[in-house]
Amino acid sequence: MPLTLTARQRAQLKARAHALEPVVQVGHAGLSDTVVSEIDRALTAHELIKVRLGAPDRESRLVQGSEICARTDATDVQRVGKIVVLWRPNPEAPDA
Repeated sequence: MPLTLTARQRAQLKARAHALEPVVQVGHAGLSDTVVSEIDRALTAHELIKVRLGAPDRESRLVQGSEICARTDATDVQRVGKIVVLWRPNPEAPDA
């Protein structure tokens, strides 16, 4: 189940994500199991990532972003054009 973020948490995560580059790119073929597992692996390693969606139209990108969140239990922090910022806390990471 995706987490709900407060406005303050969302703003802090957006600020952290600003300097990031997309670590995973979803091609025109869509979301395969391999791409989802790569996104899952990146979220486990980094907690906060950017993903570039390759769908040509806005509606398809919204569907892809929602599907990624559902399949990885991540929360979308921000969507700008073809880029979606995802966050999922690492339960094994020590609290800072």
